[in-house]
Amino acid sequence: MAASDTSPTSASPSGSAPADDHENVWLTPESLRVLAHPLRSRLLGALRRGGPATATDLAAALGTNSGATSYHLRKLESVGLVHDTEEGEGKRRLWRASSEYHSWHPSDFEGDEDSETALNWLTRDYARHFSEQYDKWLDVSTTWPTTWQDACGSSDASVLVTAESLEAMREEMWDLIERYRRVGQGNPQARRIAVYAFAYPLDLDRPPTDTSRGSSR
Repeated sequence: MAASDTSPTSASPSGSAPADDHENVWLTPESLRVLAHPLRSRLLGALRRGGPATATDLAAALGTNSGATSYHLRKLESVGLVHDTEEGEGKRRLWRASSEYHSWHPSDFEGDEDSETALNWLTRDYARHFSEQYDKWLDVSTTWPTTWQDACGSSDASVLVTAESLEAMREEMWDLIERYRRVGQGNPQARRIAVYAFAYPLDLDRPPTDTSRGSSR
């Protein structure tokens, strides 16, 4: 899974975790536990959406105080999710998100109770955030041109797959999103669009046998 915090969530392909780069950072147990906090999650999202900002700017945007934002920005900095650009004036530090999105595999935290609890909170927070943001779009959608109303929207489908084929499908979806990530750059008619992808089983009472652990006697 991954989150871009432009919304703040998107999905990256599964498989082995690649090295961090300027676009993506992989969550560690420590960075996950730091990020799983209401204000820190929103601070990271605000920096990714709006670009570099001071603690005062972020406090005004998020309805909190600069002391709180400064404290939590330093916590995010301690695990590499944000950094000081060193371009601020005086004591006004200018903060930037360290990557465009972050990724994780739930299996990375298996058996770590604190990290599993943090991940459960974080993914539920992303689901709540999606609902809130989509409601905001629906509130104003009729003020946008009909071409945009037609292009946006929602859709759903069900597929009959194995875990492996579901991962392959998500990889293809991610590749498609990557192709369009900056296709509108330089076009004054282009707008930033949040794209979410959720996948979950319909047969919740029929969990399959975990074959990855092998057989036991």
